[in-house]
Amino acid sequence: MTLTHKIFGFSGRLRRRDYWLINIGMSGVIFILILISFAVFGDNEQTFGPTTVLQYALYIPQIWIGIALALKRCHDRNKGGGWVAFFWLVPVVGWIWGGIELGFLDGTPGPNNYGKSPKGIGGDTDSELARVFA
Repeated sequence: MTLTHKIFGFSGRLRRRDYWLINIGMSGVIFILILISFAVFGDNEQTFGPTTVLQYALYIPQIWIGIALALKRCHDRNKGGGWVAFFWLVPVVGWIWGGIELGFLDGTPGPNNYGKSPKGIGGDTDSELARVFA
């Protein structure tokens, strides 16, 4: 899976490591862009100043990437996309459960309904052996 598919795609499975690294990286990039905007335009407490507009403009890709990552983590746990809605829309319980489920619990070992393991565990050994000994 390519990096762009990991970030923007909605199919497949995603490891915890990639989930955390992409989330931390995205947060860092957004933080740096906001700091640069404050440095360039200043903070004149304008209602719709350039920094505020930038923050609102960054919400759209941030939400898209967040949904894509959460969906692929749900797929790794062998859960459907409805769980993402539950994790995001149910206050407190959904947020805590989602944080634990997506960020800390291991995915399904081997293949599941959503594809092969992103760790490469439990692959199709018969076809692998046939390819090696052909």
